[in-house]
Amino acid sequence: MRSRRAFVPFVALVLLLACGARSAPPVLQPRVAAVDPFLEDLEKRTFEWFWDTTNATNGLVPDRWPDINFSSVAAIGFGLTAYGVGAERSYVTRQQARDRTLTTLRFLWNAPQTSEPKDVTGYRGFFYHFLDMEKGHRYQTVELSAIDTALMMAGVLFVQSYFDRDDPAERELRDLADKLYRRVEWSWMQPRPPLIAMAWRPESGMHTHDYKGYEEAMILYVLALGAPEHAISPDAWKARTGNYKWDTFYGQQFINYAPLFIHQYSHIWLDFRGIHDAYTREKGVDYFENSRRATYAQRAYAAANPNGFRGYGENMWGLTASIGPMDATGSADGREIQFHTYWARGASSGDIRDDGTIAPTAAGGSLPFAPEIVLPALKEMQARHGARLFQRYGFIDAFNVTFAASGLTPRRGGVVHPEGWFSSDYLGIDQGPIVLMTENRRSGLVWEVMKRNPHIVRGLCRAGFSGGWLAGRCGGRSE
Repeated sequence: MRSRRAFVPFVALVLLLACGARSAPPVLQPRVAAVDPFLEDLEKRTFEWFWDTTNATNGLVPDRWPDINFSSVAAIGFGLTAYGVGAERSYVTRQQARDRTLTTLRFLWNAPQTSEPKDVTGYRGFFYHFLDMEKGHRYQTVELSAIDTALMMAGVLFVQSYFDRDDPAERELRDLADKLYRRVEWSWMQPRPPLIAMAWRPESGMHTHDYKGYEEAMILYVLALGAPEHAISPDAWKARTGNYKWDTFYGQQFINYAPLFIHQYSHIWLDFRGIHDAYTREKGVDYFENSRRATYAQRAYAAANPNGFRGYGENMWGLTASIGPMDATGSADGREIQFHTYWARGASSGDIRDDGTIAPTAAGGSLPFAPEIVLPALKEMQARHGARLFQRYGFIDAFNVTFAASGLTPRRGGVVHPEGWFSSDYLGIDQGPIVLMTENRRSGLVWEVMKRNPHIVRGLCRAGFSGGWLAGRCGGRSE
């Protein structure tokens, strides 16, 4: 799906000249937006992070690179989706993308799934949050994660619908994807129905908290509602929307939640434009518009810069979960600042989590919502900080200009220059939104592929969505 420049046919040009037009000729608009060299470069570099750093023998994607400790199950979901994008953009061939995907799905299907605490990959169809990069077994004592499994399954369903050719390899791929999705016992992860618990551990059982509000879990609930086996009941969606916080923040009225990834992750696979559930119908917006407002609010917050951090501005913003310099208190510009390593940074009504660390993925993941403010921000970041920030695989994870004035020595994984602290790592779950939302902005590829998946359609319908591209696809029922 390459963009092509529109052109004026030679005959039409001759006619215009021959007629000696008395008024200026009409402006001919290209059918497809011209390619932005910056976006093309960013998308290709970010895709190559997934392609180059993944373990090619089992398909496991690292949580971060080059400081690789383990694989992230969520990053596998981003990677699976990125392979289709890479094939579509000719970064790799379709056969290469198919083979890498098959390797991944075969491994996931055959990896051990038991209730034992060691030497296993998952249980009841769910997967542990982090896995050993070589064997794919549970890393240390991490949790069996509902949301990370869901993000991976979103990638599984994407490849199921993308690789649609009638040949043995793609048929096997689709069959493995179907079996992986059907195996997840979503209803088991409901100790307090109708909500879904965050996690389970063999040592302690179910997590005491549920996904019960506007978290990144919209994709989790859609997948659990749409499952042909082990599905949850439709009242789960209403139960979670009942805990939304609708408020105004920096001139924008929307469902508030501080980190921007909350407003982005589900949108990578689900096109919410023009479709409404009961909650958004009442508010007169869709979830896409809600995320657009959240993006504008964050930009306005950075421009106002109430905490006086260095480097913030209209084109220098973005708070989300990301790597940070260190867990320590330092003094900068006459005040004490609590810095953090990995932290769910963000800004919303009544919830400010800010230590001066900006993550490019916070802007990049919002590209489809507000390209008019996101593109200038990304380009300004690259122009201002150059190779310290924009490297082989695109933007490194995060940077903090204020930290340079603190005199502190950062933890491993970052470097301090006179112009600030810069992470030396890339993070898989932050690379994913950049490459995939760039593609959604350019072509809508991920959205269009997912609209063909019957499980996704069923899940949205059971959640009560209607209108827009869902019109006529729910059979007049909620199931």
